[in-house]
Amino acid sequence: MFLTRAKQTASAELRLPVNDMVISVPAWYSDHQRRAILDAAEIAGIKVLRLVNETTATALGYGITKLELPGPEEKPRRTMFVDIGHSNYTASICEFRKGELKVVSTAYDRHFGGRNFDKAIMDHFRAEWQEKYKIDIYSNPKARVRAAAAVEKLKKVLSANAAAPISVESIMEDKDVSGFLKRDELEGLMKPLLERCTKPLEQALADAKLKQEDIDFVELVGGTSRVPALKQAVTDFFGGKTLNFTLNADEAIARGCAFSCAILSPVFRVRDFSVQDVVNYPIEFTWEKSPDIPDEDTNLTVFNRGNAMPSTKILTFYRKQPFDLEAKYAKPDMLPGKMNPWIGRFSVKGVKADSKDDFMICKLKARLNLHGVLNVEQGYYVEEQEVEEPVPEKEGEKNADVSTDSAVGSASVSNRKELECEDAEASKLSNERADAERAAKRAKTEPSLTSKQAMETDDKAANGEAKPPAQKTRKVKKQVRKGDLPISSGTASLTDEIKNQYAEQEGQMISQDKLVADTEERKNELESEIYSTRNKVDEPYESNGYAEFCSEEEKAAIKDKCEKLEDWIYDDGDDATKAQYVAKLEELRATAGPVVQRFNDKRMEEEEARRKAAEEAAAAERAQDEAAKQAAEEQRAAAEAAKKLQEQNASKDEEMKDAPADAEGEKPANVEEAS
Repeated sequence: MFLTRAKQTASAELRLPVNDMVISVPAWYSDHQRRAILDAAEIAGIKVLRLVNETTATALGYGITKLELPGPEEKPRRTMFVDIGHSNYTASICEFRKGELKVVSTAYDRHFGGRNFDKAIMDHFRAEWQEKYKIDIYSNPKARVRAAAAVEKLKKVLSANAAAPISVESIMEDKDVSGFLKRDELEGLMKPLLERCTKPLEQALADAKLKQEDIDFVELVGGTSRVPALKQAVTDFFGGKTLNFTLNADEAIARGCAFSCAILSPVFRVRDFSVQDVVNYPIEFTWEKSPDIPDEDTNLTVFNRGNAMPSTKILTFYRKQPFDLEAKYAKPDMLPGKMNPWIGRFSVKGVKADSKDDFMICKLKARLNLHGVLNVEQGYYVEEQEVEEPVPEKEGEKNADVSTDSAVGSASVSNRKELECEDAEASKLSNERADAERAAKRAKTEPSLTSKQAMETDDKAANGEAKPPAQKTRKVKKQVRKGDLPISSGTASLTDEIKNQYAEQEGQMISQDKLVADTEERKNELESEIYSTRNKVDEPYESNGYAEFCSEEEKAAIKDKCEKLEDWIYDDGDDATKAQYVAKLEELRATAGPVVQRFNDKRMEEEEARRKAAEEAAAAERAQDEAAKQAAEEQRAAAEAAKKLQEQNASKDEEMKDAPADAEGEKPANVEEAS
């Protein structure tokens, strides 16, 4: 229900369906606890993108926004994150480079936090009030809860003040209690606790093989990090180094989870930033001894404390029949609460002797995924085949006929008795690197020919005068994958059948919650309708009342109905069902229906009259606009006509000015007088 509520809250805030989440867990969570979180999320209909350790999420939120981090070849920035919350304390050392976060070590105290300081203050005032008021607040659960709330408030006040009072009214036996505490006295009460706060710091440094001076920054988060005495103790441990509080002490983990979700989501584009966590508990595999290999070991630690996570290991077994593996924590005393160290049992099927009655080479891929959960993901078998490969000239004749086995170093059965474990990623990289080195050596050892020498060599070869020397080769045994091996797993995860049952129960609880919310909503709607209707029957129409639309008999009937329904709500209707509230609401509306209808008719008439008046006004305004537009058009046409006439007159005047005037009485030269 908690995860469902978180899902509903996120959906309501984003106004979008939310199905994917990144969930933070304490760094000390074991495989059982992590599987329980994943199962709970699946039951709630949530796809977990990643289970991230709380300090890792804090480090991610810190590092992804830093632009001045050192480059890949430079010395990393080492930062210790000290998270001191209400009930636990975690210290984690992380190394930062551009685009990269690597968790080096993590240490913790699962039973140290703010509640320990609250308990010390409560013990102090319990003794004081027991002597002063003759009462024991621990004997009364309610008094203890109220005292705890007052003590927590006092602790917060003393974080910023030198002294503060405390008082609780009528805490028990009708007695009011009060007290006064100075910060010096508080630090005296905390002194035994402050000695514990340096142990996780020492453990984290020891696991990382570092000293205090190797840490560049110390970042404090968590609500209890505000306690001055605690801050001073951490400062003294680091020799007076200035502590940093650049992160939000209460929201740092949630912020890191949001960044992790953005990195894993295809919807957001964020800066590339890889996160590499560490294994907190060593994990070993155990198996039964094979009858064909009497001196075989039966256990191997595959994932050691401090190894990178996620990580994949390839386990190699030589068997003639199916076998089982069990995974468990190698050091059970490190687990929280003395938890069962068992992780899971994995049965490998389909194993049999080969055609030569020899061992089948079985390879199992064990992966500690990004959730911190162990699984044997895949099983397959390989066969050894002899292949020829060229021999580098530097090795000479002595290595030409050497046969090597890439998996075990020898083909003899005696050397196949021991289990082999290799890092899958490291093996792949080493193979690629070896191939590249061999190619480079061959390129160096082959002499380069000039174009003339090449032509001469080709001519000689064509004429049969010379033959190219045969390249030396050697036989090498290599393992070739031939088929898969089915694996059945038994872990602490719930079966699909049980998860389906819990999912049905979850759906029923969600429906019940929705019904409760709807019932409360209907109850509030009925109460609101009662008060509104009763008030409106006495109010005038101008105040949205019904007084003008109901007779005295109708008014009395409505008031009587409202009074009866109100009495019913506070007597028998306090725990009524949703259907009952709906029925009562319909009864009230039926009683007041005629009056409300007349009120609504009047409102509709007024609305219609206002609508018609608005339409008439709009029509008149449109007509006025049309008339004004027509007058403007006529005025524009008249102006254009006058302008055109003026232009014509001006043109005529210009023509008259250009024509030459004949002298009076003169005749034109080319005109002859008629005889």
